[in-house]
Amino acid sequence: MHLRDLEARLTHTFRDEKLLETALTHPSFGGDHHVPHYQRLEFLGDAVLELAVSRYLYFELPDVDEGKLTRIRAQLVREETLCRAARRLNLGAYIRLSVGEERSGGREKPSILCDVAEAVLAAVYLDAGFDEAVRLVSLFLKDELKPEMLQDHLDAKSRLQELLQRDGGMPEYEFLSMEGPPHAPVFRYRVLREGEELGAGEGTSKQGAQQAAALEALKRMGAYH
Repeated sequence: MHLRDLEARLTHTFRDEKLLETALTHPSFGGDHHVPHYQRLEFLGDAVLELAVSRYLYFELPDVDEGKLTRIRAQLVREETLCRAARRLNLGAYIRLSVGEERSGGREKPSILCDVAEAVLAAVYLDAGFDEAVRLVSLFLKDELKPEMLQDHLDAKSRLQELLQRDGGMPEYEFLSMEGPPHAPVFRYRVLREGEELGAGEGTSKQGAQQAAALEALKRMGAYH
């Protein structure tokens, strides 16, 4: 597929098209053909994404404390969200893969789609600056940044409890794991109703992981809108 088609989807025409080409080049292809691949751009794109989302939340939610802002940002920049954006923009069709990676379904792997989305974001940042990158972040996250969506992120546990109580149920949160170093742990919880798992999530605190699990449950129940 032609890169001009992708530029139309991104609503950005590159001055340096090599940046976009590199952003779409998987390390397997880069190694086989001795051309630059997207890993360095992915590193930069991750930082650009976090800054853009942080700035947006800072101004959009002026009364929300740092802990809650951190949890919301984690939900917005996670792999699942970026993978969904990549699929919406059909990024997978443009990735340059080795024969082996192609055969193994690389175009549909969430980890690759997420990496490419971050790399494309970095490419736009280098090509046209931060404001243009912010515009692309808005395109990537789209509905996720709507005020009503941000409110869901703020207190998903309360919303889930209200929904379940209508049917006489109550959510139960179960600890699954804790990983990472002591100074930066990552907790994982799941939420259940009468033994049935409704959702699971992770966060840098127990409360954050429970909120993420509740938010996932709301999405599965079709109540995240």
